Amino acid sequence: MGYEFDFSAVLTDQYIDWLLAGLRVTLLLTAGAWALSFVVGTALAVLRATGFRPAVWFVSTFVEIHQNIPLLVQILFWYFAMPEILPESWREWLNRNNSEFILAMIAIALCHAAYISEALRSGLRAVPVTQYEAGRSFGFNYIQTMAYIVVPQALRLSIPPLVNHSLLLFKNTSIAIAIGVHELTYQTRQIDSDTFRTFEIFLVATVLYLVLSFIIMAVGNLAERRLGMGVR
Repeated sequence: MGYEFDFSAVLTDQYIDWLLAGLRVTLLLTAGAWALSFVVGTALAVLRATGFRPAVWFVSTFVEIHQNIPLLVQILFWYFAMPEILPESWREWLNRNNSEFILAMIAIALCHAAYISEALRSGLRAVPVTQYEAGRSFGFNYIQTMAYIVVPQALRLSIPPLVNHSLLLFKNTSIAIAIGVHELTYQTRQIDSDTFRTFEIFLVATVLYLVLSFIIMAVGNLAERRLGMGVR
C-alpha cells in the first residue's frame, strides 16, 4: 500500500503559527550568535596578530578547544555545567530570561568565533605590510591602525569564508533543540508528534532551511561583489 501524502494536516493555521514561531527563534538565535561570534572572532584575530606570546597562546588554545570539541557537547556544557559556577544572582537572572536561548547563543557564538578568527587571520596575513606602515606614518597606534586600515581590508578579503561560516552557524542553530530551545527543528518535532505526518512536516522544514540558506548565500555573494571591488 502506497503512502498517502497529506500536507493539509501539517499546514493548518495552528501548525503554521508554530512553524513561524520556530522560524522567528531560529533567526533571532542566528542573528545574536553571529553578532557575538563576529565581535569575539575579530578581537581574537587582532589579539593574535600582536605577536605577544601570551596572547598568541591564549588565542591558539581557544581556537583549538572550540574547533575540536563537538558543538553539541559545547552547548550541553554551557547549559548544564556553566550555571553551576555562576553566582546565584546570575543563575536566577538566566532562569527568568530564557536561559536555554541565551546559553545556546553563547555556545554557538564562541564555537564559531574560533572559525571566524581563523578566517580573519588569513585576511590579515594577506594585507600588505606597507598598510601597517602607512598607519604608523599617520601617527596611529596599533589599535587605530588595525581598526581604520588593516581590519577593513582583511574583512573584504575574508568575505567568502565568512559567508560559509555564517551559513554553517545558521544551520547549527538546529542543535539547540538538545536543550529545549523552541527553534524551527523543535517546532517541527512538536508538529510531527502531534500529527504523525513525519514526511510532510520535515519536508516543509527542509524547504524552509533551504530557502534561508540560499538567501544567506545570495547576500554573501552580493557583499562579495560590492565590497570586493574595493580590494581589486
